Amino acid sequence: MATKRIGVARGVTAAVILIVVGQQAVAADLAQAASVPRAGASVTEAPSPWQIRLRGLGVITKDSGYVNAVPGSGLSYSNTVTPELDITYFFTDNIAAELILGTTYANIDGQGTIGGLGNIGKVWLLPPTLTLQYHFTDFGAFKPYVGAGVNYTIFYNQDAGSADALRVKNTFGTALQVGFDYMVDQHWGVNFDVKKLFLKPDFDVTVDGAKLTGKAALDPWLIGAGVTYRF
Repeated sequence: MATKRIGVARGVTAAVILIVVGQQAVAADLAQAASVPRAGASVTEAPSPWQIRLRGLGVITKDSGYVNAVPGSGLSYSNTVTPELDITYFFTDNIAAELILGTTYANIDGQGTIGGLGNIGKVWLLPPTLTLQYHFTDFGAFKPYVGAGVNYTIFYNQDAGSADALRVKNTFGTALQVGFDYMVDQHWGVNFDVKKLFLKPDFDVTVDGAKLTGKAALDPWLIGAGVTYRF
């Protein structure tokens, strides 16, 4: 009888051991299965820090400026539309730096006491602008931002009109910016952006053999809309 009880106890012990081992094996299988993505399940990728935009840009200048030693003189400039590329790098989700690249031209006309000169000349300008931005991330697909930075404008292909000679000098300026992206998916979106450049280059001009100097206060608004791509 004692022998039978010992055999039963051994059998129960063996069964308990098998149950415990089996439960551990099942738990391990479930954990492994949970760590493997299901077929067709979406995996969220960390966004790249790089982003580009292609915009159509309206350049709206401020008609201001003067020729030194000519009282009542003034200047006006043509407004233009041009394509523009910008490259953005995100240091964090909120902080980014943007470099804009584009080129356009401006016709320069005399105003006030020098209005009779008409078109003084035409210059092309390349105004690369670097801004530091803050991006707001609490509005879902709508992603507004603000920025401020520095601009260096290069003037080239300068052609005199009624003047004998014209040279607008390269200059630094400052920039303010506000805009937003509306992302339609993880990579693609649309963009609207407004910048104000504070741009007042000095210039030299020769009219009827007289060499004069002055300041051209362009101070343009850059108003753009286009497409955003986040890598």
